[in-house]
Amino acid sequence: MDIIKILTEEFQVREEQAKNVVALLDDGKTVPFIARYRKEMHGALDDQTIRKIALRLQALRNLTERKEEVRTAIENKGAMTDDISRALDAAMTMVEVEDIYRPYKEKRRTRGSTARERGLTPLAELLLAQDAKTDPETEAAAFVDAEKEVPDVQAALQGAMDIIAEDIADDAKLRTAMRDLYQRFGTLTCAATSEEAGEGVYKNYAEFECLVPRLQGHQILAINRGEKEEALKVNITVAEGLAEQTCCKPYVKNQSRCGELVRLAACDSCKRLIVPSIIREVRNALFEDAAEKAIRVFASNLGQLLMQPPLKNTVTLGLDPAYRTGCKLTVVDGTGKVLDTGVIYPTPPHNKVAEASRKVTAFVEKYGISAISIGNGTASRESESFVADLLPHLSRKVSYMVVSEAGASVYSASELAAEEFPEYDVALRSAVSIARRLQDPLAELVKIDPKAIGVGQYQHDMPPKELQTALDGVVEECVNAVGVDVNTASAPLLSHIAGISAAVAKNIVKYREENGAFENRRQLLKVPKLGPKAFEQCAGFLRIPGGKSPLDNTAVHPESYAAAEKLLAHFGYSLQDASAGKLAGLSDNVKKVGKSTLAKELDIGVYTLDDMVSELQKPGRDPRDLLPPPLLRSGNVMEIKDLTPGMELMGTVRNIVDFGAFVDIGVHEDGLVHISQICDHFIKHPLEAVKVGDVVKVWVLEVDVKRNRIGLTMRPEGKRRRR
Repeated sequence: MDIIKILTEEFQVREEQAKNVVALLDDGKTVPFIARYRKEMHGALDDQTIRKIALRLQALRNLTERKEEVRTAIENKGAMTDDISRALDAAMTMVEVEDIYRPYKEKRRTRGSTARERGLTPLAELLLAQDAKTDPETEAAAFVDAEKEVPDVQAALQGAMDIIAEDIADDAKLRTAMRDLYQRFGTLTCAATSEEAGEGVYKNYAEFECLVPRLQGHQILAINRGEKEEALKVNITVAEGLAEQTCCKPYVKNQSRCGELVRLAACDSCKRLIVPSIIREVRNALFEDAAEKAIRVFASNLGQLLMQPPLKNTVTLGLDPAYRTGCKLTVVDGTGKVLDTGVIYPTPPHNKVAEASRKVTAFVEKYGISAISIGNGTASRESESFVADLLPHLSRKVSYMVVSEAGASVYSASELAAEEFPEYDVALRSAVSIARRLQDPLAELVKIDPKAIGVGQYQHDMPPKELQTALDGVVEECVNAVGVDVNTASAPLLSHIAGISAAVAKNIVKYREENGAFENRRQLLKVPKLGPKAFEQCAGFLRIPGGKSPLDNTAVHPESYAAAEKLLAHFGYSLQDASAGKLAGLSDNVKKVGKSTLAKELDIGVYTLDDMVSELQKPGRDPRDLLPPPLLRSGNVMEIKDLTPGMELMGTVRNIVDFGAFVDIGVHEDGLVHISQICDHFIKHPLEAVKVGDVVKVWVLEVDVKRNRIGLTMRPEGKRRRR
């Protein structure tokens, strides 16, 4: 198998690009490092493409390894032929390889294997020959043997037919044809197991049928969960007689008596052995495809959430709502440091609104609070109403935002939270997390298992390894795209930087606690277990604001410092000019000289030159600053009962699924914009038009107070269509 050729064709890249990416990956280079600092080798492929190549490379190597295992196993049985060898060489999927291996695989004791042990293989071969002159009963009489447990002619014929049935079931070409039949023409049906199940969350699937090729990913995942919970019975069928016909066609040669017995064996093989197996395979394939797409959506949502613009340099009050135990408060400064904590009781059953107002007002006055972050859990509605009523009476402008609490309880009860805030109880830790989520979503959410953040669909049903790999990759991409201040970052945040393990991240924090702030990147080499290879990977993604060299606060890699200084000197600039933001004309000067000429003079590539110029002109820039700020509110709290069809609102996209987008419009329940209501032209998926964090204008379509459901549209009146 020519892996490089396959990668070249699948990803539409040049052979040299594919070879270089594979070589870099094999050398232990991380995806962020390759994407950012080795562009000359791969032609500026983006990190997502490189990550996909890495995953496909591993899959192809696993396939190659499995092929060799199967080849060896068949050779050891003395059954290898040129045809089998060629089939293995041509196989491009694990399913094809396993189909080839199926006849030679060690099986548990079966009807067919028992018949073989009783010496009935020659009779099976005689029946398969289907000579019209052969009398099966007469031939079978010679195989009757009480000692071998073949008591009569009928038992001999049945044993021979069992052998034929299993041979047919092991036919790789037939299995491929049957798989294709069920994938193209199968109909998936499901029904509720009881009247109660049919009225619950699986109501849409109580009496459901759909052609297999038309099934949507979210339908497959919902049906699978319903079946797992024993609320649904599921099957896949094809037109009556079509499966049996497909199985009989390659084997039944004529209508002789032998031919009739072969037909019966083929039908038995179809019903008993092939169809149940094929249905499992088709459903597994449907799930794998649905899971892959769901993971892709989850990963996209997570990436968009992590890259939400931070509320920088803003003193924030975090409020973790509750009823009986009171609302926990934490005040954090602009860097996320906790300044104060407290508890108020403005919600039932206490309703101490006046006392709570005095305490919050005192916090606002004492610490200069500008924003309040409210968790969206229990008592969120009452807490939001309390805050909204209080804001007009404060002496300074304060806004608030309701943020998702998803995963906050997981973090607050974790060892990490206990290490970070040993003096606080679980509830106060949660309030800190809620405040910091508004200040810097990326820095806070990396502390939480991505699966607990709640921006996917059916994430708990996904293959754990594949989901974790995808989400870890997203977190790594986001953290490295933004960069990290090595003197303030937490160990969890540092651990997502390319080349830094969790142990090394802790060592970095320990080193700066014992030796003071890092003054330059080279000091990182003094950190235990952070050697030259790790330094090469991580250095460009770590920032040192106010360090000895302005270059340490940019994405310029230390390996290119000499070239950067030479570039600045070429046009009469200094490093101090870079830190003072006085390089606005650098791009124009580079163009006048010519990028290729200048790159050759500096002994770097053109891609590296482009990145260097961009970084020097805006040292320490944060790509999130280019995004619109979060939508903060200052009052007008609504409840679902206040909504009326046609009402125009502004909202924030909180989650995206296959069938639409959920939008926070300031009431306790997020509203659903169905995919058909997102824009005035056809889209295959909501991600084509919106992303998590987008601030959008919506109109209320329908309100179901009893079921707490809100239907929204993003299409102005006159451009709407019915679902």
